Amino acid sequence: MSDDLMTIREMCDAFDVTPRTLRFYEAKELLFPHREGQKRLFTRRDRARLKLILRGKRFGFSLEDIRQLLDLYDMGDQQRTQLAETLKLARLRLDAMVRQRDELDQAIEELAAQIAWGDAKLATEAG
Repeated sequence: MSDDLMTIREMCDAFDVTPRTLRFYEAKELLFPHREGQKRLFTRRDRARLKLILRGKRFGFSLEDIRQLLDLYDMGDQQRTQLAETLKLARLRLDAMVRQRDELDQAIEELAAQIAWGDAKLATEAG
């Protein structure tokens, strides 16, 4: 297989995804493999897009957000618009993640206090 093209199996192995995942992203028009009969062949561009899709999903971006950002690549402005929009969305996502972490930290503290109270209650009743 050429360095420029990868089969679906090679993509799955390289990115630790399933064929179903690749077909799903293709159906959502996020990937555009070449076809030779039933065979899908993925280009370097597809690999770069998949890498960005997986990173975006890990950061909690929606597939629609990811699609819109990927579509900005071809605007002809050396990806300035794509970068600016990515940074804007990333800042919003980071703010949301920090809020979630803060809420989780608070819930952890409250649960730990409840456990400590329960342990103390049981210890006084047993003693």
